[in-house]
Amino acid sequence: MIDKPFSQACENNKRPILDILTRVFAHTQHVLEVGSGSGQHAVFFAQNLAHLTWQTSDLAINHAGINKWLDESPVTNVHRPMVLDLNENWPTPPPHRQVDAVYTANTLHIISWPLVVKFFKGIAKNLATKANVCIYGPFKYHGEFTSVSNASFDQWLKGRDHHSGIRDIEAILLLANSAGLSLIHDHVMPANNQLLVFSKN
Repeated sequence: MIDKPFSQACENNKRPILDILTRVFAHTQHVLEVGSGSGQHAVFFAQNLAHLTWQTSDLAINHAGINKWLDESPVTNVHRPMVLDLNENWPTPPPHRQVDAVYTANTLHIISWPLVVKFFKGIAKNLATKANVCIYGPFKYHGEFTSVSNASFDQWLKGRDHHSGIRDIEAILLLANSAGLSLIHDHVMPANNQLLVFSKN
């Protein structure tokens, strides 16, 4: 039996993120979370946004941990994880789970740049007009880190995997624009992170 995974970062940032998602997802029905990780965000947000159906997804290797969180939670509006590999076509949820929003946290600086590009191509192909996209994580602005700690974090990321690293916001916005997304708000978050809110044109 596996231990339930735990992310301290998820624990720290879940309430500030929820404050924004409560407004952004007020009229949303079905959210696809790309890269559900430990599963903590899915359980917490679904519990506090009861009008939503929350679809978890990740690589198959992470499903056991996500399912462990779901097994131990009373929430009924979270669906078991789908396999979503950005190198492949996005899976199609059943008709009653058609998504009208995408949420992802702490993914774009972990995956390689080619996969970041494919993430936005997936958005362009799979998300309907007027759908919302929320992206949480650290970014650089005009080539500069927003803090000394983010610069150190970037060095650590690249030491672990040279394909990863904190992304330039300008490059992200170009990809978003090519995917038909308009930036609605760039929220400054605790611990030198941002929450980007987009709408699909």
